[in-house]
Amino acid sequence: MVFEYAEHDFLQIIHYHLHTERKPILEVVIKSILWQLINGVAYLHSNWVLHRDLKPANVLLTSEGIVKTGDLGLARLFNKPIQPLFNGDKVVVTIWYRAPELLFGSRHYTKAIDMWAVGCIFGELLALKPIFKGEEAKMDGKKNVPFQRSQLTKIFEIMGTPTKERWPTIDQLPDYPHLSSFPQCPNNLKQVYQMMLSPKSEAGFNLLSALLEYDPAKRITAEKALNHPYFQEDPKPVMNVLVQQGVEYPLRRITQEDNDIKASKQVQPNKDDHSNRMIKKPRNA
Repeated sequence: MVFEYAEHDFLQIIHYHLHTERKPILEVVIKSILWQLINGVAYLHSNWVLHRDLKPANVLLTSEGIVKTGDLGLARLFNKPIQPLFNGDKVVVTIWYRAPELLFGSRHYTKAIDMWAVGCIFGELLALKPIFKGEEAKMDGKKNVPFQRSQLTKIFEIMGTPTKERWPTIDQLPDYPHLSSFPQCPNNLKQVYQMMLSPKSEAGFNLLSALLEYDPAKRITAEKALNHPYFQEDPKPVMNVLVQQGVEYPLRRITQEDNDIKASKQVQPNKDDHSNRMIKKPRNA
């Protein structure tokens, strides 16, 4: 699969605003690129494709402000599965963006897992940092999937500890018995939202809440999210937002494909940012 070259990605934009600009991303930019991301996810879902690895580093952005959803290495068709998707890939979605039903060991999951990841990306665009930044427990030598206590703790601290009232089918998930070992936390999403850096609206909070709904059956779909009131109020999303707003970001770094060890050390991915930061250029390009 070949994409045209995109100058930026969401993670690069977030890091630029956090470390260089030291100020929030413009509201119209967030709204425009989020709407395009959801539009791309809606297209995938309408064609029976789950992305299964949505995160800022996998969402590309051109210099005009056009969003391209990339890295479909974990994507799968879900219209006629011969067997549960869990049988083929026991772990999907980078940990900070992994939906709670996956963290509780669900063997069957839906396109709602992509929408949780979109909610995490929305929160990260607003806060300029991951909103659920847990420590991932790794598989053991026998490839047993570990229980991700740290990640769920980070989610509960913001979203509150899930209950059967909020999520009626939670007791059907394999790792539900672990829930009793967690302390009871209230829902603090509204307070966290108010402390985020970018301009905030009530409609924006409602969309974030709908994306981060515990119950996957109630979580907002991509199609419904496209028509959410957040996108109807000013500033409205536009396709070429960077050009329209006169916003320019530094181009991504490119290194030559060679055997020069020094050159290969110049661009090293941050081990904590869950991204592929280095793009290699063919020798004869």
